Amino acid sequence: MTRSGFVESEHRGSVVSLDPEGTQVFALGDVETPVFPRSSLKPLQVVGMLRAGLSLATPDVALAAASHSGEGKHVSRVRDLLHRAGLPESALACPASLPLSQAAAEATIRAGGGPSRVQMNCSGKHAAMLLTCLAGGWPTEGYLDPGHPVQKTIRGAIEDLSGEPAAAVGVDGCGAPVFAMSLCGLARSFARLVRGAPGSPERTVADAMRAHPDLVGGDGRDVTSMMAGVPGLLAKDGAEGVYAAALDTGAATAVKIDDGAARARAPVMVRELRRLGAEGPVLDELAELPVLGGGRPVGTVRTVY
Repeated sequence: MTRSGFVESEHRGSVVSLDPEGTQVFALGDVETPVFPRSSLKPLQVVGMLRAGLSLATPDVALAAASHSGEGKHVSRVRDLLHRAGLPESALACPASLPLSQAAAEATIRAGGGPSRVQMNCSGKHAAMLLTCLAGGWPTEGYLDPGHPVQKTIRGAIEDLSGEPAAAVGVDGCGAPVFAMSLCGLARSFARLVRGAPGSPERTVADAMRAHPDLVGGDGRDVTSMMAGVPGLLAKDGAEGVYAAALDTGAATAVKIDDGAARARAPVMVRELRRLGAEGPVLDELAELPVLGGGRPVGTVRTVY
């Protein structure tokens, strides 16, 4: 909910939290009807790629699971992945974009540049999909088709991790297939990642993201701040108000804001992480977020359920 002067508005949604044994300890709203988790699926997609033979350095695993801000450290890593594989930037099938980071976008424009595929926030995932095709001996052309071997492999991993068949297949903002599941299934999936055996694809993704939260998001991003500030936390944000996370205990939570508002998801995530036992100053910082008017705070976004 936000309060600004005499104006009050609500963001409604659903949330589910599981204890380390996978038992539901809290649920609000509809947590069983499938939703598209959007970029919160990326860690699961990378598990599928690793199972198919993809081999990446730890920082690049984190980048493959990222919705990165398009800062220099992100773009240079994606370019290096493509270069080492002998692939041109044009092999990426994601749309051209300016960086998510306003500072990075302004720097690009000042330098005379413009939108490019490598700057798009999903370029790490797309580069990883291309490299998985090479590892599997599959064609790189048409790698975003749901019938392509790399997407079939990814779908199988997602269904395995969530314990649910994909309820629907859509097209994400980056052009890749996105698979629908319940919030319960999404939370279960994240628990599977942190509980994976050391060296397994599941644990490899979780450990890489937790070791390099700056590559998963970027400067000033709440997903980066949370993972950096809460030891053992795995978290991934997604478009349309989705957020999923798991603690190193195996407790997990998933959030969906009905109207897709990104500003509401972090305070809800903080509340559920605290319910599951997480602590840290960063949670205090993100529990209430300012609403700005004329460049100054005029209200707050906070949970009231």
